[in-house]
Amino acid sequence: MPVETAKLSAQTRQLLAVRDRRDKAAFAALFDHFAPRLKGFFIRSGCSAPVAEEIVQDVMLTLWRKSAQFDPHRAQASAWIYQIARNRHIDLLRKSARPLPEETESETGTEPDAAQILALQQEAGHLKQALGKLNREQRHVIERAYLGELSHKEISALTGVPLGTIKSRIRLGLERLRHELRGLR
Repeated sequence: MPVETAKLSAQTRQLLAVRDRRDKAAFAALFDHFAPRLKGFFIRSGCSAPVAEEIVQDVMLTLWRKSAQFDPHRAQASAWIYQIARNRHIDLLRKSARPLPEETESETGTEPDAAQILALQQEAGHLKQALGKLNREQRHVIERAYLGELSHKEISALTGVPLGTIKSRIRLGLERLRHELRGLR
């Protein structure tokens, strides 16, 4: 069954170009779009930056190698790519849960001092409290926009909520956060 490309997202059209023509420019565009978002996703999930970068490379390599398996009738490109990423993260968690034959020494390097760590922890705590005071819809879209690095349009497509409503929730939620965090600075 042919796919009507006008109804597809730009990323889905690019993934189809990779799948059908092995289009390197389309792959580069997908990489530029998804790599920073996936890295942020993995870092927020508890991975270090180098590990997150390694997983992103693996996810994007999988995208290139297995693009023939992509079916736009079943999912948009973003959903398909995030599913690959989720599976890689689960694989990593399972692998890290296994005991290592020998413990390796941790790298010694410059570590932040205790005051910096305490200040960051306090700021994170204040932000978490302020986010907790938002209503569920506002908190959800703000987390997706700023922590998930999704555009307003992507959030709308993902949730089925109209774009204007997404923008309003983000605007109102940010105003409330500003109010809650005003005393910090």
